[in-house]
Amino acid sequence: MRRSAQQAYKTAGRVESALAGGRGADAYPGSALGKRLWQIARMVESGMGARVYAVRLTGFDTHSRQKDPHALLMRTLGDALAAFQADLKGHGLDHKVLTMTYSEFGRRVKENRSLGTDHGAAAPLFVMGGSIKGGLHGEHPSLTDLDDGDLKFHTDFRSVYATVLDRWLAVDADAVLGARFDRAAFV
Repeated sequence: MRRSAQQAYKTAGRVESALAGGRGADAYPGSALGKRLWQIARMVESGMGARVYAVRLTGFDTHSRQKDPHALLMRTLGDALAAFQADLKGHGLDHKVLTMTYSEFGRRVKENRSLGTDHGAAAPLFVMGGSIKGGLHGEHPSLTDLDDGDLKFHTDFRSVYATVLDRWLAVDADAVLGARFDRAAFV
């Protein structure tokens, strides 16, 4: 058996061991996101050693009748992240984990004729964790001073990525991003 296959089997066994028993799962919401974050918390707790984990919450591409589905998505996100952060804190790991959200697109400010919003240029993101300096970093966007109907962004998302790469993961952000971007003050 090749070394890479052996390593894959070994890692799969470690993941299976970390998830065995389902301890603490009842503290999470029953959503798919809640379940995935519970799994990540177990892997972090077990010392898996991965530096990055990724999960998805889909459904935000709401161009029509957006109000109720969007509220449900935000509740799903908030409830799952609150459970995740509380779990990490309960295990003394909240200062060792940085959680960051991102989106592939923003939303326009003005509602369209279908009671939704179309894709826009700027989007919010946030980071959380026990070592994060809380608060708003950057300017609050204006809902009236727009760029062709879009919010004007004030913080380049690559500055956020550069901050996480440099100050959290200790990786040369300039090399990864191919240019130098300002660092934010949240880490």
